[in-house]
Amino acid sequence: MTQTGTPPLASTPAGTLSGTSLVFIAAEEYAGDRVDRFVAAQSGSLSRSRVKALIEEGHLAGNAAPITEPAETVRAGMTYVLTIPPATPAVPQGERVEFDVLYEDADLIVLNKPAGLVVHPAPGNETGTLVNGLIAHCGESLKGIGGERRPGIVHRLDKDTSGLMVAAKTEQAHLALSADFAARRIDRAYLAFCWGCPQPAEGEYEGDIGRDKRDRKRMTIVTHGGKWALTRYRTLQAFEMGAALVQCRLATGRTHQIRVHFAANGHPLMGDPVYLRRIPAAAKALSSTARAAALDFPRQALHAARLGFTHPRNGEQMLFEAPMPEDMLALGEALGLNPKKAVIV
Repeated sequence: MTQTGTPPLASTPAGTLSGTSLVFIAAEEYAGDRVDRFVAAQSGSLSRSRVKALIEEGHLAGNAAPITEPAETVRAGMTYVLTIPPATPAVPQGERVEFDVLYEDADLIVLNKPAGLVVHPAPGNETGTLVNGLIAHCGESLKGIGGERRPGIVHRLDKDTSGLMVAAKTEQAHLALSADFAARRIDRAYLAFCWGCPQPAEGEYEGDIGRDKRDRKRMTIVTHGGKWALTRYRTLQAFEMGAALVQCRLATGRTHQIRVHFAANGHPLMGDPVYLRRIPAAAKALSSTARAAALDFPRQALHAARLGFTHPRNGEQMLFEAPMPEDMLALGEALGLNPKKAVIV
């Protein structure tokens, strides 16, 4: 085993390894071991959970080829390089971030998140997130509410999903809203453009959702180890047989739930970079203009259009709606959307 640029690992605290690369050459005796266990043991200072997370984030290579599966077996003679990213602040800092505020009081804030904005800091997106913007907007008092890394956040939207979110400004509000989300007492509805026309036009998609073992950036329908998920949908407008505008209501709140359920049932969302892997056959049913607009749409065509909840302090029923953003409206126009259909019913 060798290490680049620092003293021997056995005497190196884990906190000082930030921003370095560790190099290990696997001896014959380690062949067949799990690579996360091997790297953790050889490092002398990194926990196995930390190594596992680094591997899943793409920071390990074997003979210069990326390794993203912690359970991969060690090969004798292979050179493994673990790159440890530079340390980042433990607590997010306030930054100017653009988002529309629809409502705000001493307890909570309701906002319309634009597509492209990450909700909370994570590897690869440590700054410029909604959390950074909320801290700057609400002040230092927001820090620590519900956790240091995700202050105020009680639910999330994917980076490229636009629409309504509520964030807590007090610990009381965070606990109450989190409990309502967990108990499914929140009214949430989405608008989406999907390929093809779901049959029947109104129904439910159900299936346990878990991590895809072949690609950890994807979720999938699983038979073991997943979490139950239910999405109720209604077709608002069909575009020939090539596409549809659908309304979705969540009975559960799993990662990528709508995207996974629609893809699994043969109707992936337009523009989805993760679950749309090839040109759908349904594209042939669209006009050339509509087909080009749909195939070129740069993100999943998904918008959180409605959000209703009980105010955690006074018990008032709060209800908010946000129209589709300009990019989805332009896509709808190319498809032949009737603007009166682009509303939650």
